[in-house]
Amino acid sequence: MLPPSRTQLGLFFILLCPANIIGLWWAVGSPLVMDPNSICRKTKRLAGKQAELCQTEPEIMQEVAKGARLGVRECQYQFRFRRWNCTSHSKYFGKILQQDIRETAFVYAITAAGVSHAVTQACSMGELLPCGCEATRSRSPPLPPAITGSEGSAWEWGGCGDDVDFGYEKSRQFMDAKRKRGKSDIRTLIDLHNNEAGRLAVKNHMRTECKCHGLSGSCALRTCWKKMPPFREVGDRLLERFNGAFKVMGGNDGKTLIPVGRNIKPPDRQDLIYSADSPDFCVANRKTGSLGTRGRVCNSTAMDMSGCDLLCCGRGHHDETLLLEENCLCRFHWCCVVQCRKCTVRKEHSLCI
Repeated sequence: MLPPSRTQLGLFFILLCPANIIGLWWAVGSPLVMDPNSICRKTKRLAGKQAELCQTEPEIMQEVAKGARLGVRECQYQFRFRRWNCTSHSKYFGKILQQDIRETAFVYAITAAGVSHAVTQACSMGELLPCGCEATRSRSPPLPPAITGSEGSAWEWGGCGDDVDFGYEKSRQFMDAKRKRGKSDIRTLIDLHNNEAGRLAVKNHMRTECKCHGLSGSCALRTCWKKMPPFREVGDRLLERFNGAFKVMGGNDGKTLIPVGRNIKPPDRQDLIYSADSPDFCVANRKTGSLGTRGRVCNSTAMDMSGCDLLCCGRGHHDETLLLEENCLCRFHWCCVVQCRKCTVRKEHSLCI
């Protein structure tokens, strides 16, 4: 199995670790993000289809960057109570990406999903010239969701549906550009699979939303459109796939992946897959990309992953009391001022030893 190339690692650092790698280039709120020409002047690490997208569709590259950041934020939310908390620290994150573990599978999937989601959302908001609302004229009408008291009412496609196919394709073009299908490299097959699983977590879970029209709420006519799921829902779904990820190995032909273990069904396109066991995230280790859990905040009463017993890896914890000053007893005064008092609040939290 071949590790990711320097170009591939550089791409992930560009998208996922903006502050640590290239200063303010992709940083949230940076003026460079709003200037596609400045962005594209910085893409020396990109080549092939990625460089082509930057040159021909720089406005889409802005959404690619937003989608990558969206994916990282969701990764950090989903793993906030786990031993590996999706840190974007460059030295450690690079080591994680070099390993074909289930955490890497989630990173690839959530990033591909984030890019697809962000590009699609920008289309619906009218922020991209090459796309817009979903074209519905040629679509045969599916059954819209049931609405109480609307039996027998007419309906039609309308509104502004999310053009998820456009976002899916742009995510595929960018995220899969360095991973060409047909190669015998097992890592390539795994990364492409996980990228696709992320995109399908958005595309395969579109929902139909409708609005009623008619006098006195009679709902004589309904206008319906397709909408993407909220990205939190996408993250929740991919975390479930992470928990049930399949360990695989390469087939004899070098082009197929086989699940490890007997009587295990092959993973489907929406499953996450990996080929190596995760390292010990309990202690800091630069070689494996582990920051350890020493000093992490834990829940002393919880029995799940956020609990001190599991998060602290059996090392124990100590409690600290903090005195914080917060606004309290706020009142609105006409017009238009809110005045608050300052109150001292005592908060206790537990830290892993």
